[in-house]
Amino acid sequence: MKAIGLLGGTFDPIHFGHLRMAQELAGALKLHEIRFIPAAIPPHKANPSISAKNRAAMVNLAIANNPLFSLDERELNRRGPSYTIDTLQSLRDELDSETSLILLMGSDAFTKFNTWQRWHDIIELCHIALVQRPVNLASPKEILPKILETFLQDHYAEDSIDLLTTQAGFITMQKVTALDISATQIRTSLQQKQSVRYLMPDSVVDYIRVHRLYEA
Repeated sequence: MKAIGLLGGTFDPIHFGHLRMAQELAGALKLHEIRFIPAAIPPHKANPSISAKNRAAMVNLAIANNPLFSLDERELNRRGPSYTIDTLQSLRDELDSETSLILLMGSDAFTKFNTWQRWHDIIELCHIALVQRPVNLASPKEILPKILETFLQDHYAEDSIDLLTTQAGFITMQKVTALDISATQIRTSLQQKQSVRYLMPDSVVDYIRVHRLYEA
């Protein structure tokens, strides 16, 4: 069965934390492809300060030399909030029954998963791979609501091979190299005219400079 990883987000901007996580998960989960899916209007975040066109262009530059990675612009081309359930349904309408979809998600985002649009239905369309984020000692640890504890227990797969033999329905937990890089940190550094080199690919740094993005 073909396995496709799905990595959504605003990518405002994309950085090595996104890219290294995707690369390690591609290997650990034996993925054939990872699709980077920028959100146009994120339902749980403030609207990005940078246009969809610029964010997609930066993703394209960042993944250009990796044959495993591709850019999927369906959320940018769709009106209204970028609900994951709509994206998954459109992918399922396009793909055959021999394709496993694996939604790649930070464990911090999962603590609010029950607030997502039709969250119960998402697991019927894909698997979920939860990734532990770097620990921020300045912030209190997020507590998983009881409803999500039960949801995780009901769908948990000890062996990630289960995600490669079925279309959807399982949740796995994966460890990746903890790169403590955040888009917020990068935007702040750029506004303060500090260097962001080595936090993202040079091609993205150059694009930001040429287009004068994130200036105060």
